[in-house]
Amino acid sequence: MKALIQRVRRASVTVDERVVGTIGHGLLALVGVEKGDDEAAAQRLLRKLLHYRVFADEAGKMNLDLQQVEGGLLLVSQFTLAADTRKGLRPSFSSAAPPAEGERLFHYLLERAQSAWPMVASGEFAANMQVELVNDGPVTFLLES
Repeated sequence: MKALIQRVRRASVTVDERVVGTIGHGLLALVGVEKGDDEAAAQRLLRKLLHYRVFADEAGKMNLDLQQVEGGLLLVSQFTLAADTRKGLRPSFSSAAPPAEGERLFHYLLERAQSAWPMVASGEFAANMQVELVNDGPVTFLLES
């Protein structure tokens, strides 16, 4: 599993002109599920999402994690993260998990995140989503489980 994370001041997801998920300061995580991913991969990714140190401490160093700053976590499914872009001018999605498996693992990740942390929101799997954010830094990392 992959997550492109962005440290944000705020972020929201809209589907059909209704806001389905919103957070204040925290992390926006665009999540891609690849073939061969499983629950263990989702657990490893969740650990990174909750404990990756990307927030500044008193000295301005990135030493604090999401829980230490009491930030929100907004999970958004994005199968395009699993694309192979090494050849040609068109992405290949052959490494992406099949839709049913991607949905199952994304919801597993979401449920585990909501059990572990009270400030978790999400988009809707396979929906046409509009994501708005104010990137803080900007600080962006690609996490892989």
